[in-house]
Amino acid sequence: MSASAPDAGRLAPEGTDAGHQDDPPPGAAKTPLWRRVAGSFWFHLFAAFAVTGLLLTFVAKPYVVPSGSMEQTLQVGDRVLVDRLAYGMGDPRRGDVVVFDAGPEWDTGAQPDEPPLTALLRRVGEVTGFGPSGRHTLVKRVIGTPGERVACCSAQGEVMVDGEPIDEPYVYEDLPFDLGVLDCSTTPRSTRCFDEVTVPEDRYLMLGDHRSNSADSAIECRVDGAAQDCWRWAESEGIVGRVGAILWPIPRWSAVN
Repeated sequence: MSASAPDAGRLAPEGTDAGHQDDPPPGAAKTPLWRRVAGSFWFHLFAAFAVTGLLLTFVAKPYVVPSGSMEQTLQVGDRVLVDRLAYGMGDPRRGDVVVFDAGPEWDTGAQPDEPPLTALLRRVGEVTGFGPSGRHTLVKRVIGTPGERVACCSAQGEVMVDGEPIDEPYVYEDLPFDLGVLDCSTTPRSTRCFDEVTVPEDRYLMLGDHRSNSADSAIECRVDGAAQDCWRWAESEGIVGRVGAILWPIPRWSAVN
């Protein structure tokens, strides 16, 4: 007679444990502890958070645009990707759109205490970019770099750097200027005008693209008889990185120039 086929449903012999048939036989080497830890769900979750944190800290980070001072280049609520490596081998250049941590001199007035939930959301936003940004984290365009002489305006109302007018096709809704009627020689003079200043070492002169709606480096200097210390600078150590692209909303996906 031929041998009968194995019975897949056969019960295990009495005294054995059917649920542990895959256990290694006695004397077999056990899986190392480090391997069991590295293969766990919690280790993978921790590693994912750690890698994300390193990327956000040292490589690229999303930010929310908090105001309309950079329209039309950036809109309120845009999520932008900031390249944190952009200045690892060099310095910001004129025309770069930059995110920076502003000093207290950039405050336009007393800052009220925030509700705890708003403060928490702001911290989340600083880390993830999906929420409010820091209260002193701003985005502007570099107009003057260390050692450059910046003034406004030329006879045509242009910003001058080292005595030469610069081309600014990105400017939106500039401050009023009308040669011979409202310019830098009339009384009152145009609010577009500011006296020449030399940008200090490790500082940057920042202006918004939406010039008539931007609390920027020159806002307190656009009046007759402005104090010499009216300028508000972005400091080298406070620069987070260069804005590289708009991430959200999807219809606005684009590089930022």
